[in-house]
Amino acid sequence: MNDTITAIATAYGVGSIAIIRLSGENALHIAKTLTKRETLVPRHAHLTSLYDADNELIDESITIYFQGPNSFSGEDVVEFQCHGGAVVAQEILQATLDAGARLAEPGEFSKRAFMNGRIDLTEAEAIAQLIEAKSADAAKILAKQMKGSLRHYVEEVRDQLLHALAYSEVTIDYAEEDLPLDLIEQIQARLSTISKNLQRTLQASESRQGLMQGFKVSLIGKPNVGKSSLLNSLLNYNRAIVSDIAGTTRDTIEEQVKIGSHLIRIVDTAGIREAGDEIERIGIERSIEAVEESDIVIAIFDGSRVLDEEDRKIIDLMKEHKDEKAFVCAVNKQDLGQQFDRTAIASFSPMGISAKEDAATLIETLKAIMDRQNVSDEIMLISSRQIDAVKNTLTEINEAIGPLGDQDLEIFSFHMNRAIRAMASITRPFDNEEMLDKMFGSFCLGK
Repeated sequence: MNDTITAIATAYGVGSIAIIRLSGENALHIAKTLTKRETLVPRHAHLTSLYDADNELIDESITIYFQGPNSFSGEDVVEFQCHGGAVVAQEILQATLDAGARLAEPGEFSKRAFMNGRIDLTEAEAIAQLIEAKSADAAKILAKQMKGSLRHYVEEVRDQLLHALAYSEVTIDYAEEDLPLDLIEQIQARLSTISKNLQRTLQASESRQGLMQGFKVSLIGKPNVGKSSLLNSLLNYNRAIVSDIAGTTRDTIEEQVKIGSHLIRIVDTAGIREAGDEIERIGIERSIEAVEESDIVIAIFDGSRVLDEEDRKIIDLMKEHKDEKAFVCAVNKQDLGQQFDRTAIASFSPMGISAKEDAATLIETLKAIMDRQNVSDEIMLISSRQIDAVKNTLTEINEAIGPLGDQDLEIFSFHMNRAIRAMASITRPFDNEEMLDKMFGSFCLGK
């Protein structure tokens, strides 16, 4: 990591400012070359002119020098804050390249911060996900992780596992000495507490993934119940074609909309019924898949028509998945004469709506469901990598319990060491360079 990297750290396009970032041992030298200045005081904002390799003026910028190791990456870092716009930023970027820097890989600034001990993987993942946060609550969770909340949690669990391992090692090394008679029971009690703690964290994290990734909401119902009208009402523009012809929507339509503080993906599905042709059959299959992949399902029924077999198929689908996801049951077309028998869906607390006129009640219900998964003081795992690490830790703890009961302490210690490594991998898995490259490669350019 001796070379100096450079990248534009702000989004591409027109804006008031753009930031070009340098990191590496020649960052200060390159900054002096572009600014024609002899000195740059660390952590001071300097108003400077920037020049290209032909000594022509590019722009005026605020130039800030962060001396390593007291910088984000742990190396010398320089930031040029210039006027926004693609042309000016690209010219400054090219000037840094001409002066000896190379273009940074995606996530390379964060990777250097990790390798230099400035951040751990939990903080790095929080930085990456904060940029794409889908709700205010998610942003609050990620802000806590950037301050090291998950790191402290991992260190605490690891310390508890080490204590349990230490008890075992003492028993092995001093088998002939007088040790507490209840030592095995003490270890079992400690492991039980750790396991319950990890299970609680794992369950809370898995149940709240929609909070981090954005809730997926699907609209289901038989043809012509008003799914497309409701989608258009939620989006506040005519995204889906609406007609009285059954099967107008023959494939899923996915859009994003903000409800409260949450950015959600909403999917309008094809009407679920007996398919009339192959294309419609595929569309209905995708509708069922959308239900299975959704966090929240809005089931819509036509209040102006009597309950029929197609409605019952929707109800059966709801009952099949009621323990897995949240359902909102809506009886549409309240502006027309009502013939639908609500007793068949009474357990889902149906609400009356008129999708073409007002979906406010439905929107408030969706908001309440998503707000229930709000920020708490409980630690949350924010990536599949972290979740897998906790699952592996729990597996090893469970594998260790049997040998512990049989007082086969060598096998117990083997699994405990594996549990400790699995837990520690959440913060610093130094033994997997390929994994690090893949993870940091998914970051934005300039991070």
